[in-house]
Amino acid sequence: MHHDDTYDTYAAYDNKREGGPVDGNGDFEVNLRDHLTLGAATVRPSSAPLPEILRQGRAEQRRRRLTIAGAALTVLALVPATAIALGSGEPSSRVSAASGTTPPTTAPQTPPPSTGPAAPATPGQLADGIDLQSAATGLEQCLAMDAEHRSPEVTPPRQDLGKAADYRILLAQHSTGNDNSPGNGRFIVAVKDAPVPIRLICTVKGDKATGLNTSVGKDDVPGDRAVVPDMNGGKLYLQRLSSEGPWKLPYRWGSIGTVDSRVARVTVTYGNVTAEAALDHGWFAATGTLEQRVTQAPRIKGYDAEGKQIYDSDTDKYYDKPIP
Repeated sequence: MHHDDTYDTYAAYDNKREGGPVDGNGDFEVNLRDHLTLGAATVRPSSAPLPEILRQGRAEQRRRRLTIAGAALTVLALVPATAIALGSGEPSSRVSAASGTTPPTTAPQTPPPSTGPAAPATPGQLADGIDLQSAATGLEQCLAMDAEHRSPEVTPPRQDLGKAADYRILLAQHSTGNDNSPGNGRFIVAVKDAPVPIRLICTVKGDKATGLNTSVGKDDVPGDRAVVPDMNGGKLYLQRLSSEGPWKLPYRWGSIGTVDSRVARVTVTYGNVTAEAALDHGWFAATGTLEQRVTQAPRIKGYDAEGKQIYDSDTDKYYDKPIP
């Protein structure tokens, strides 16, 4: 095995001290002792540079403090941007700009879909203090009544009238009871266009639906009439048949029908009082209060945009004029 020179020298010294054979001068031990004593006195470690150590330690401590403080400031700079993006509903572009990433694309928030029918075109179509919510509730009650009494055994099956949200309220007014339908209530008229046109006249008394008149599909309208009164509109303006005795007056009445694109204005006269009808998505709706006995149905007139009369129910052979 190979050993370096230093190891061999001190091995020889150990052998001499223990009385082992050593080649060379016998004064070797004395000289070696003197040499080692002199080296121990001469080769002394230098004193520790304490001021320099302290200065470097303090500098390192300050450096670490600055590093920690800088990290804390970076966190504080990011947190407010995150709070704004989450709290205000804005896209998180500020956060992404701080982090150097591309902001994600977020879909715009949309309002929740409505669960009730659409409102009529004018406030006057909601009469007698009936608000939209009350009209919607009445419509829902009528649709529920129809669904309850729809029999799957009927052939062909009756038309599914759909949901209240499919409709638009056309008219809502007070209804007066008669011998065939005792008790006052409300008429709710609602229409929808698709997928099949439907018109409903719903009777509500108290918190219960008591009657429903339905027109399904597009009417085959004879003649070139700009205004077509609803053929079942008598439910709204007949308090009772003439053979059933005198009417209860004053009496709330209504009149509805369809109009085409030529019509810009419709008036309805009943009992010598003329009401201006609302035009609502291809329909007209009028209401008023009857205070005298009548023998004729409401008279309906239509006008174009220039004010020219283009329809008169008195000359309409398909319109029932006498009160039955």
